[in-house]
Amino acid sequence: MSHDFPADRDIYLDHAATTPVRPEVRDAMLPFLGEACFGNPSSGHARGRSARAALDGARCRIAEAVGCEPPDVYFTSGGTEADNLAVLGGALRARAEGRPFRVAVGATEHKAVLDAGHAVEHLGGELMVLPVDGRGLVSPDAVVSALERGLALLSVMWVNNETGVMQDTPAIAVLAARARTPFHTDAVQAVGKVPCRLDGTEITMLTISGHKLGAPKGIGALVLRRHDAVAPLIHGGGQQGGVRPGTENVAGAVGLGVAVELAVREREERMPAVRARRERLEALLTRALPDACVTAAGTERAPHITNVTVPGVDGSALLVHLDRAGIHCSTGSACSTGSTAPSHVLTAMGIAGEGTGSTLRFSLSAHTTEHDVERAMAALPALVRRVRTLTEALRR
Repeated sequence: MSHDFPADRDIYLDHAATTPVRPEVRDAMLPFLGEACFGNPSSGHARGRSARAALDGARCRIAEAVGCEPPDVYFTSGGTEADNLAVLGGALRARAEGRPFRVAVGATEHKAVLDAGHAVEHLGGELMVLPVDGRGLVSPDAVVSALERGLALLSVMWVNNETGVMQDTPAIAVLAARARTPFHTDAVQAVGKVPCRLDGTEITMLTISGHKLGAPKGIGALVLRRHDAVAPLIHGGGQQGGVRPGTENVAGAVGLGVAVELAVREREERMPAVRARRERLEALLTRALPDACVTAAGTERAPHITNVTVPGVDGSALLVHLDRAGIHCSTGSACSTGSTAPSHVLTAMGIAGEGTGSTLRFSLSAHTTEHDVERAMAALPALVRRVRTLTEALRR
């Protein structure tokens, strides 16, 4: 297996935040960044038609990988835009059609979904935030109650980006379908990590982000199986059926197509080893730090993410010391970096107070080695002791 980092590299355990661009993806994109294939896909001449063919090819790759039709794939600037198009766009479509201007989302959703729901509120609509239990799972009863009130859209993420907890997304989609409610799932941490296909399900919309699976930042997609389920948030140009107009990022779309295809194709071979290394990391960590707690241990989780609470330690300070030691992880979602507020995910799960400030997220990939895990966990206890000592000194 080739590696994206040198043998004496720092230890990168933040793949849920972003991943390196895969060499295969970079090679596929290069022609569209040079003079040979720079055409506008909306132009009718040969170079435009070549760009259009590349877009169509990327749609076909993604459609084959996730089990939809090629026209269902709408390219966006990333997962955040795709989530907004689904949630806010779905609500605006419902309002225009005289349906309830109300959306329901899980309490542990990515901020892109939650804040899109708040945007619905600011426009005069209603946001229902569905509670989760201590494992981070949305209550089916809460889903049914929300659906009975009438919704423009229901959104529940497939894999949580902070804890790795997996929702039973297809089952929730069935409940939505019975209520004739469009259902959206943020699958940014699911595609290529867990079985994640749309065929045979009632899922209406699915979000993909390129930089989580080996494509560049700034490219993503919303898979939209009912093309009339959302109103556009951007206007002008008419590209992508007017649902998401604007000249398409051809190179990014090509890269996304290759990345999704490879990630899905390699999942069954690669993810068992990733899971084993994550479990090894958890075992070493809890052995060295007996008071540490793995969030949602025993709950079905994606193989690449673990969220660990270390009592009596400031998470941000520990993160700095880890970084100085060449160990790169996070305290939660990279999108919330700089925020001093407790994690909304852990708060919703009832893990509040000091614990939310002493939480680390480690996220692995197929390029994470056993040696990486053992080196990181060997260094962690001394760093924790150092931070605890500094914290106690500051409190005196």
